[in-house]
Amino acid sequence: MDLIDHAIRLKDGRFAYIAPLRNQAKTVSWDYLKDFARPIFGKPPNEAELHVDLLNGSRITLYGADNPDALRGPFFDGVVLDEYADIAPSLLSAVVRPALADRKGFAVLMGTIKGRNQLWQAYTAAQKDEAWYTALLRASETGILSADELADAKRLMTPESYAAEFECDPSAGILGAYYGREMTAIEQESRDGKLEPIPERPIHCAWDFGNGLNMAVWAFQVGERGPLILDFIQMSGCYFEDYLKEVVKRGYEGFDYVPHDARVPSFETGRTRIETMAAFKRNPVLIADHHVDDGINAVKLMLPRVRFNGVSCASGIEALKQYRQEWDERARVFKKTPAHNWASHAADAMRYLAMAWREMRHEAPPPPKPMFIPIEEMTYGDFIKFSKGEGKRERI
Repeated sequence: MDLIDHAIRLKDGRFAYIAPLRNQAKTVSWDYLKDFARPIFGKPPNEAELHVDLLNGSRITLYGADNPDALRGPFFDGVVLDEYADIAPSLLSAVVRPALADRKGFAVLMGTIKGRNQLWQAYTAAQKDEAWYTALLRASETGILSADELADAKRLMTPESYAAEFECDPSAGILGAYYGREMTAIEQESRDGKLEPIPERPIHCAWDFGNGLNMAVWAFQVGERGPLILDFIQMSGCYFEDYLKEVVKRGYEGFDYVPHDARVPSFETGRTRIETMAAFKRNPVLIADHHVDDGINAVKLMLPRVRFNGVSCASGIEALKQYRQEWDERARVFKKTPAHNWASHAADAMRYLAMAWREMRHEAPPPPKPMFIPIEEMTYGDFIKFSKGEGKRERI
């Protein structure tokens, strides 16, 4: 209704409603948009492009954040980002904000709280900025839902789910999160602060392939106690070669750990990723094909030993917090497979990092043999060894 109100007041305006997925935008808002705007249609709704044109030439279009390239090019007078907690944080700064600049357009960020992610961070930052209006709408305070309805929901939902969904509680755990405990421990133990690379030690990269926002790279070193994760790279609207140039520019000259499908020809160049990396004088290493569950378990075992550069890895860290199991609405249970959203690419790259580190880490050397073994602690095997001279040491 807010978009329609702005659109009818501005001739030839352009407005957008963005949900995490295009199908989600259609399911949630398309029927509402058509019904509420019907008295002021300029022409019939475009079912294929999901937009309505009003009498004054203004247009409102539904988009999905899963296709950021569709948002490039047009200007906008106003944009609503719904369920912003499930949208890649870089979409606002890299795509939406520039599209609002020419017309000095507005943005609305809204959704359900899911931890202290980008929605909560945007809300807390906006509270300190007079240019923003903020509202935190707890179900217990708004009166929109009856007390009986809330009581019934509380009986059927877990406390964490209820606190997040109805009470906007950022401290509630993210349901189905794979690395919730591990990422909380990293924050509590301050393993996400400033981190400097170890001099004269190579910096390796772990890659997940895709396009633009759907590509992710972690840069890391092998430390004495565990991986030192120095950087996370994810660039909007860029291709594989752009990422390679960026990795070279940042001086990461170690191995490039890539998924097994790196040998498949790319639609961008017709060459395999391996061939393209070779042209850039990179050092690709294929990660063996493995079950996703095994990779997730490898990450869970590795994270207690990880240290992050909290500044350069901020968006990647948030993705790991948001990486969770897919929810089956019909069966009302979590599926055994991860939800495929903006967070999954960073999480996939972290799986490859974990599999690589498992092979790279230096095992602790065996403890030194004792100079002697008291006779009362000797086994029969020890006695035989010493009697044959195997346990004797040279005297100097």
